[in-house]
Amino acid sequence: MVNYRYLGNSGFKVSEITYGNWVTHASQVENDAAIATVHAALDAGITTFDTADTYANTAAEEVLAEALKGQRRESLEIFTKVYFPIGPKGPNDTGLSRKHIRDGIEGSLRRLGVDYVDLYQAHRYDHETPLEETMQAFADIVRQGKALYIGVSEWTAEQLREGHALATQLGFQLVSNQPQYSMLHRVIEGKVVPASEELGISQIVWSPMAQGVLSGKYVPGQPVPAGSRATDEKSGAGFIQRFLADDTLTAVQKLKPIASDLGLTMPQLAIAWVLQNPNVAAALVGASRPEQLADTVKASGVVIEADALAAIDAALAGVVNDDPEDTYGVSPAARLV
Repeated sequence: MVNYRYLGNSGFKVSEITYGNWVTHASQVENDAAIATVHAALDAGITTFDTADTYANTAAEEVLAEALKGQRRESLEIFTKVYFPIGPKGPNDTGLSRKHIRDGIEGSLRRLGVDYVDLYQAHRYDHETPLEETMQAFADIVRQGKALYIGVSEWTAEQLREGHALATQLGFQLVSNQPQYSMLHRVIEGKVVPASEELGISQIVWSPMAQGVLSGKYVPGQPVPAGSRATDEKSGAGFIQRFLADDTLTAVQKLKPIASDLGLTMPQLAIAWVLQNPNVAAALVGASRPEQLADTVKASGVVIEADALAAIDAALAGVVNDDPEDTYGVSPAARLV
């Protein structure tokens, strides 16, 4: 079964392996298969589910709602997000203005079929809206009981500090940040994680398997496997390209004996590695087939000793991105409409 961790400096616990439906629900796989994977997640002990209004232009929230129908609401932790354009993508259908946040939470609650979400997240930082306006809108949503906690995604250390200070003044907690993090992409370690530890903010990390590259199935000098994420524009093919250089793929192959010595599969090693970071509350995983989750959840509770961690670093030397400056510019300078 899956272990639990506290989210930020709060009493709220989440399953350390969290099911995310970014590239699957209402997009990559048919609804029946998507619902089956959610049921498999529940069977495996995952109770925390992450989505966003922008996934499949709101349809992913509806699929998740259908999949969770009949479950005890109090036993679930449901996360969603607001920022990216949705609906007809008009001038106010995006961003973190008071209007869009208010419309966003109402739409998400309706599609998810719930009275509240456990965590409502700013999907990016909005450079076009005063931060005071954004945080006041979040404070109002918390006071109305429509979201219990507030988080963000891909914010820099400075943005986290400013947001945390305003949240404190307004009487609510900023408990989480959702950045990309994996053995190959470690940019949060230099500044974001230290600031978060100081502020009582956890990381809920996405792409812990580097878009599937850390599974080891992509081999240097060979075509990408048919039907893989690298060939599917609907499932993030653009995101994976940065990890497909031959030197990166060659280095990843060196992880196979390390995983074998630990009694882990490559996906389990990738998930367990991010969970070794004490500032990580949860690793987001997805699945296109139910059986994938039975393998993934075995990473929960795994302890990777220091010598194995050092071997991983040695295997990946020269191909890891750990530049803290790459946390800047993730949020668009202007809204995407």
